Amino acid sequence: MTGCLWRLFLLALGLALFSVFWVAAYRVVDPPVTFLMVRDWVQGVDVSRTVMPLSSIAPALPRAVIAAEDSRFCLHRGFDLEAIEAAIEANRDGKRLRGASTISQQVAKNAFLWPGRTYVRKAFEAWFAFWLEQLWPKARVMEVYLNLAEWGRGIYGAEAASRHYFGKPAARLTRVEAARLAAILPAPVRRDAARPGPATARYAQTIRKRMRVIESNRLDSCLLR
Repeated sequence: MTGCLWRLFLLALGLALFSVFWVAAYRVVDPPVTFLMVRDWVQGVDVSRTVMPLSSIAPALPRAVIAAEDSRFCLHRGFDLEAIEAAIEANRDGKRLRGASTISQQVAKNAFLWPGRTYVRKAFEAWFAFWLEQLWPKARVMEVYLNLAEWGRGIYGAEAASRHYFGKPAARLTRVEAARLAAILPAPVRRDAARPGPATARYAQTIRKRMRVIESNRLDSCLLR
């Protein structure tokens, strides 16, 4: 191996080790900022975020998020192969493009990476999601997700979202309110959890039905407390 290749190898190894230590650190240290928050600051948007432990968030919210975003969250190890296969089939058949990102992948994107849809970004996302699942318990993955998720322009985390839309702490969210918050996640800037439009209201009702399935089949067992 030439000197140049050796230096590149050592650089790649060093970056890989640093990324693993970074993931390990975030198991106990809350991520301070995301690229979306920086974007809002640069654009002059006031950012509201209060980090809360999972125990201070109503159990209905993580269940609603599982129902809406990743029904196999407690079963997979970062990647939902069934959802990936379904997405590939749907996209191949010419249906509306759909993704298959798990909550773990979304945490990897929000906590460590930048927004985007490039293959390079997705490769880094897969790397970080793999190590998240190796080094964090599922409850920590969910906790970080709920504290980093964007719920409106400048509104980050469940506590800020609950107070903004419903005037109460996240610990007091009802099932209906939790379903509405989960329903706006795909388009948080355009949707309103407090005054949902017809489509968002219908989606929230669907999420509530899925929540009952999640509970009856114990698909939230990794979070039960």
